[in-house]
Amino acid sequence: MASGTTSLPVRSTFGQTMRTDSWWAQPVAVGVGLVFFFGYLTWAAVQGEYYTFGNYLSPAYSPELFGDTPHALFGPLPTWWPAWLPWAPVLILWAPGGFRATCYYYRGAYYKAWFADPPNCSVGEPRQSYLGVWWKPATWNERSFPLIMQNMHRYFLFFALIFIVILSYDAWRALWFIDPATGEETLGLGVGTLVVTLNAILLGGYTLGCHSLRHLVGGGLDVLFDKPIRRTAHACVGCLNRRHMLWAWTSLVWVCFTDLYVRMLAMGVWTDWRIF
Repeated sequence: MASGTTSLPVRSTFGQTMRTDSWWAQPVAVGVGLVFFFGYLTWAAVQGEYYTFGNYLSPAYSPELFGDTPHALFGPLPTWWPAWLPWAPVLILWAPGGFRATCYYYRGAYYKAWFADPPNCSVGEPRQSYLGVWWKPATWNERSFPLIMQNMHRYFLFFALIFIVILSYDAWRALWFIDPATGEETLGLGVGTLVVTLNAILLGGYTLGCHSLRHLVGGGLDVLFDKPIRRTAHACVGCLNRRHMLWAWTSLVWVCFTDLYVRMLAMGVWTDWRIF
């Protein structure tokens, strides 16, 4: 009987790899992109101005709970609200922001880009064990605080689905313009209408392709052939889920652009061209 000795592979040091491609380019680009776009949305949310123009409303402020515009649901901001505290992140953006922060795709993206956990496939990590986050002891992982909060993703999903309805209504409202001659609303189409509508579509594609939604509509079943509605829903979500990364990035970029477009209109920098 043949015998021999084997040895375990030597653990790679940080950045050690046999890959000859620019493996670092992807995590660097992802990390910079996440900082830029999430940074822009954070900046936009704390401004508290230039977020509406006529029948257009920035998605960073939708729904507008308090304000001095026709979009506001409850009128002006209460006098007891602290002047230094922006209301949009506190009352609105925690839901879609929490949904994205705990998203399965985004988690993998920023673990790799920001924490080098791992830096890329077949590349040595900067630590000897899985930590979840680099500043915690090795006993900390996604079953410990704060990363256990990632399990909230399945609950953030329900809030995200509500926001898709709200943003779809914003797209509908973007079709109605005030006639300056009569003061009545008339059906129309502007470039801003297309921008706001595409934002709702892209966010819908991202949200409806969520891994948690896929499990919710059919992932918990062993057999789907005798449940045609759930089988169809599972197939539709699965179709969107196959391009979840693409939906995640296009929707993130377009949310930022939609806010920028409305902001530039409100500031008088850009002009909204009416198609009809």
